[in-house]
Amino acid sequence: MSSHGLKKSFVLLTGGFFLLCLLSLVHLTQGQADYSVSELMAEVWSEGRVQDIVLSLRLPRLVIGILAGGALAVAGAAMQTLTRNPLASPGTLGVNAGAFFFVVAAMVFFPGFLGQFPFLTALMGAALSSCMVIVLAGRQMEPVRVALTGMIISLFFSSVTGALQLLFENKTNGLFLWGSGTLIQLNWQGVSFAGPVIALALVGVLMLARPLDTFSLGEDIASSLGQNVSLVKLSTWSVAIVLSAVTVSVVGPIGFIGLMAPHIVRMLGMKGHLLVFVHSFLWGAIMLVGADVLGRFIQPGQEVPVGAMTALIGGPWLLYLAWRAARSLKRSDKQMGGTTSPVSLKIIVPVIAGLISMMVVVAFSFNGSVWSFDWTGTVMWNFRIPRVITAFFVGALLAITGVLLQGILRNPLADASVIGVTSMSGAGAMLLLVLFPSIPIAFLPLGGVFGAALALGIILITAWKNNFQPMLVALMGIAIAAFGSAVIQVFVVKAKLAVAAALVWLSGSTYGKGWDDVQMAVIMLAVFIVPAIYVTRELDALTFGDDVAAGLGLSVRRARVWTLVLGVALSAAAVSLVGTIGFIGLVAPHIARRLVGFRHLPLMIVSSMLGGLLLVTADFIGRVLIAPKEIPSGLVVALIGTPYLLYLLRKI
Repeated sequence: MSSHGLKKSFVLLTGGFFLLCLLSLVHLTQGQADYSVSELMAEVWSEGRVQDIVLSLRLPRLVIGILAGGALAVAGAAMQTLTRNPLASPGTLGVNAGAFFFVVAAMVFFPGFLGQFPFLTALMGAALSSCMVIVLAGRQMEPVRVALTGMIISLFFSSVTGALQLLFENKTNGLFLWGSGTLIQLNWQGVSFAGPVIALALVGVLMLARPLDTFSLGEDIASSLGQNVSLVKLSTWSVAIVLSAVTVSVVGPIGFIGLMAPHIVRMLGMKGHLLVFVHSFLWGAIMLVGADVLGRFIQPGQEVPVGAMTALIGGPWLLYLAWRAARSLKRSDKQMGGTTSPVSLKIIVPVIAGLISMMVVVAFSFNGSVWSFDWTGTVMWNFRIPRVITAFFVGALLAITGVLLQGILRNPLADASVIGVTSMSGAGAMLLLVLFPSIPIAFLPLGGVFGAALALGIILITAWKNNFQPMLVALMGIAIAAFGSAVIQVFVVKAKLAVAAALVWLSGSTYGKGWDDVQMAVIMLAVFIVPAIYVTRELDALTFGDDVAAGLGLSVRRARVWTLVLGVALSAAAVSLVGTIGFIGLVAPHIARRLVGFRHLPLMIVSSMLGGLLLVTADFIGRVLIAPKEIPSGLVVALIGTPYLLYLLRKI
């Protein structure tokens, strides 16, 4: 590096160090025990109240914040190089979600193991999710594919974690605050445990800096220069996973730091992985400590999870990065086809209708232990039958949503969950619950509709000038979904007494649905089915690319806008009835496409039937599997749909 570059690096390091010192002084004065900076500087050196508070509580919190922020930032920088994806970080690739899932599962089933080996537990989860991303994203590590893979893996682990938290609320109640990310330390145990591991991992990543400089030139060039590319990739992944896992095991899954800090460093002009890693550690520490300071400043006397503040700051940043990344990608006009030998609707519709009839009869008649065909009884007629019918219509709505969004984005992995509508609906509902704690759960759909509308508004504003480029909308949706998921986790902590009810709604459940819900579902389907059928011809034209569609006289921008609006409206309608259910809109259209091909009218008909069948089946399994307890149908759908989606990711 030139002398000018070294001088610039030294100036930035010096400035960042003084900024960290300033934030640290403020951080040490915050808390319920009040004292000023001058009292801190004067009394901390002698035995007394101030020294006891600083040494036992506040200094461990500050040190773990510095270590965790730096570790996450370095892990994010390494992952961005490995995946060649500017959106890569422990949060967006599902690494944090996998680690958190293993910790929650261990808390429920193996509490003794978790108590003795918290790092090993988190490490196994982080390693599993990372391996899934590497295997499913393929050798090319195409940015959108990597981002979508991480998104689906995060959705899966989050769904299973939510199920465990719901079913074992008493055992996992203490993990809600930790699950949002918190720097609270009651002693030096966390620092003494995480410090050596992070230090060793940092030494390892600094030793990999020069090989990564060569690797970033391209794998072919690196191999021609004599580099063992596989060893470099394995070593770097291992170090990044260790840094992520040790952080999660001590402070919980904190997002966005690993995404933002490396980008800030590169924007400051740092080049070469050695400088990027060193500066990333410093700025990651600054950002996390600063977020903790800001959180306690906004709400003095109460503990705001630091993950809330990083999500608040990092959400807009992620949107910007997604927008910039999508603009740099080439427009794809690849046809998203189906089978070349479609089955006639005259054959497939009666077959699926028969399966639906069989499943409905079973769902009506079996309660998990006893069969009964007397459907006119009070329990049957007023509770079970309307519940099953509601599940069918909602499944149909979600499947139609998936058909519309996959068609308009020409992306086989598009869905309300992937473009952020589902998570923002959940965030909107939780916001309503936090602002009005006494509000009945029945009013949560209002917040869900608001969140869905907000997600749509962000997409419309950011993608309008680019004619709603599919890649742009997909990446913006991933950013919105990541932000919404982080906000949901924070609001779950703030909701406190309503946690159980909120988790049921967020997980998607048809519990307690009556004939009023059936009536509303039928009305919604009747209202939206006509415009959905109307746009199928436009979707058929767009399947062959924007240029072909425009040549046929189609206004591509208008078609995309109205189809997006229709898809989000359908999703919001489903959310308003049963909460946030994902995967139906992903799985049903794919199965249908392999049966009837890519033409959207038959695809929509078959998808809606399959969506209804899937949700009725999931609701039945959730109702009888561990009767008399219930598993929300949205979680069952995630467990059923994820293996298929992971298989699909490997194929496309």
